[in-house]
Amino acid sequence: MPASVNALPPLAWWRRPPVLLAVAGAWWLARQSPARIQAVLKVLRRGARPATYAQAQQARNDVLATSVQCNGEGCLQRSLATTLLCRLRGTWPTWCTGVRTMPFTAHAWVQVDDRIVDEPYPDDYYRPMLVVTPR
Repeated sequence: MPASVNALPPLAWWRRPPVLLAVAGAWWLARQSPARIQAVLKVLRRGARPATYAQAQQARNDVLATSVQCNGEGCLQRSLATTLLCRLRGTWPTWCTGVRTMPFTAHAWVQVDDRIVDEPYPDDYYRPMLVVTPR
């Protein structure tokens, strides 16, 4: 994957606070065990509407435009920040982590209706291992 996932213009200052909150929450959450990440996300998704592809894509773009850490190889923090930002906006995408065996790699992403949101891989490239869907 390239060093920069996406080159987007910076967000207006008044749009940054919720994005920064989501990025900070994702930073903390990414340092937890997979079981704890999944448990926290299952609690946070309560009451949220399922996200549309456009909503998840906008959240991902806002995260990429605001966070240098998420705009590179940090797929776990990027996917968590995207998910948390969607939640702050009242929606929930499907959050996934998965693996590929040949060659072995792991990845985290968000998807809507089994369609991966703006990742450079085909939808079936990784086998999902942990999935937190909208309720």
